[in-house]
Amino acid sequence: MLGFFRRIINSKAGLVITFLTLGVIAIAFAAGDVTGLASGSGGMTKTTVARVGRVAIGEAQLKQRVGDQLNQLRQENPTVDMPAFVAGGGVEGVLDQLLTGIALEQFGQDQGMAVSRALVGSELQGIPALQGPSGKFDQKIYERVLQQRRMTDAQVQGEIAQQAMARFLLAPTIGAAQMPASFSLPYASLLLERRSGQIALLPAAAMPTGPAPTDAELQAFYKNNAARYTVPERRVIRYARVTPDSLKAQIQPSEAEIAAAYNKDRAKYAAKEKRTITQVVVLDQKAAEALAAKVKGGAPIADAARAAGLEPRTINTVEKSAYAAQTSPAAADAVFGAAKGATVGPAKGAVGFVVARVDAVEQVAAKSLAEAREEIAKALTQQKTVAALGAVHDKLDDAIANNANFAELVGDNKLTAQSTPALTATGLNPDDPASKPDPALAEIIKAAFAAEEGDAPVMVQTAPDGSFALVALDRIVHAAPRPLAQVREAVVKDVQADRARKAARAAAAAALAKVQKGTPLAQALNEAGAKGAKIQPIGAVRGQLASNPRGVDPALAMLFSLPGGGARMLEAPGGAGWLIVKLDTIVAGDAASMPPLLASTRRDLGRLVGREYAEQFTNAVKAEVKVTRNAAELARIKADLSGKDASNQ
Repeated sequence: MLGFFRRIINSKAGLVITFLTLGVIAIAFAAGDVTGLASGSGGMTKTTVARVGRVAIGEAQLKQRVGDQLNQLRQENPTVDMPAFVAGGGVEGVLDQLLTGIALEQFGQDQGMAVSRALVGSELQGIPALQGPSGKFDQKIYERVLQQRRMTDAQVQGEIAQQAMARFLLAPTIGAAQMPASFSLPYASLLLERRSGQIALLPAAAMPTGPAPTDAELQAFYKNNAARYTVPERRVIRYARVTPDSLKAQIQPSEAEIAAAYNKDRAKYAAKEKRTITQVVVLDQKAAEALAAKVKGGAPIADAARAAGLEPRTINTVEKSAYAAQTSPAAADAVFGAAKGATVGPAKGAVGFVVARVDAVEQVAAKSLAEAREEIAKALTQQKTVAALGAVHDKLDDAIANNANFAELVGDNKLTAQSTPALTATGLNPDDPASKPDPALAEIIKAAFAAEEGDAPVMVQTAPDGSFALVALDRIVHAAPRPLAQVREAVVKDVQADRARKAARAAAAAALAKVQKGTPLAQALNEAGAKGAKIQPIGAVRGQLASNPRGVDPALAMLFSLPGGGARMLEAPGGAGWLIVKLDTIVAGDAASMPPLLASTRRDLGRLVGREYAEQFTNAVKAEVKVTRNAAELARIKADLSGKDASNQ
């Protein structure tokens, strides 16, 4: 997990990703203070985290933006918590993003560049979350979001302008990469290089674990590996469901409503005649008369139509009014006035002339109120359900906008409040090992983990029938390790497994030392006392390393990092033991006769160079506007965010 954060936040491309692909809404509406900045001409103070030229960044601003970034990551991985985010370098990454954005904005302004209000307005109106049902910017939604997030319009527009300035400066830099074709040949050839060797696994399970661990050993191991026994962040959630069942008294149609609906649509339930018709539409009247004559003379209508280069069409069980709407009243009168099997026409249609044959006639009896009651009641129930759910939703929405709290919303709308135990982001209750996540709570939990303490309640849809839930975050139970007494058995097993891994490592190190002096791998393992060791061949082409969708195999990556005849060791996946990788042969590649590979390599190198240009450009900008950091204050904030100085209860 830590590697995930480092790749996303601290990669060389992270800067580019931040300003070219990060949506404005993700930044603008997840933080209470959008800009997170304070202007001033003073120097670094004790509570200042960093300073960019004339702008200072304080603790509150950094924490707010860290929370924003964490919420974004939780959209992809709901199990992410703050301690893991901090340990993975997330705080430093967020601070660097802040510093970079401010530095680029100041640099652009110093060069005489500006972002027009028209561009800011265009960007704002293009934010999907601010668009109403019509797909256009909705001022009411925008004002509601500003109120909920305690923000001003000026703050949002300032953030958008900063992002636009970053795009102005970085986009040309990234696109400026020029890579000569000759430069790509050695890199393309490198992708064709083939290596082979041997790999040995020294399994930890085959190693002795020693006597039972003492209390002192258990205490020390538990303290040094507290993260293993840590329960992730949990949240207690209050919610109230609004479903069709909860509104049953309001959505049941009365007998009077059913009767009124029947009388309103009486024609729908009257006796009627339906016909199945095969027809041909002919643009020319004389051609239509000729076609009608052939059909009336005994030719099948389909054959006669196709002989004339036309295609017949069959209309099944249609009423006269519907048929008239498709053709014309005159055609409908002719068709519905003819007997079954008769051919009519040509009759003037909406387009051209209609020649038709009556294939079937169906008489539909009238429906009495009693016979139509079930059908009408079902339709009215659906209509009233939609209206009732919408009315409750709108009433709650207006009350939330007026700062009503959860208890007031539930009481005023006669809802039934419920509360969850402390649940993880995946819906698990760690205090009840037998419990399983409830799929019905999935959207409710997702909304709660996107909220912060003190946020207004929100509404989320919970089912396709329009059901929704009012959701409020009750409290956050921060991540904390379980007491040793509760996990003692697991700690004992972990201590013994750790001993076995250390023994395997010692044996692997001894064998590696012998291999590096020229001893064959099998002999070295035997002399080092590596119990249960297994040797297998290993080999690949360098270009295959990046083709594995699950990531590069560490053993293969090591094989391609070794010098000829070299050997090295690394830990096996999952702590299963230790691996020794030995390189035997290297066969160089030659891409001179492979133009497609040369072209793709040139493109890839060009993109990498563009990113490098962008990184070097932003580093130069930071140096120009004078960026400084307060390392002590940053360390204190990281400790606070990790919960080291706060209660986790």
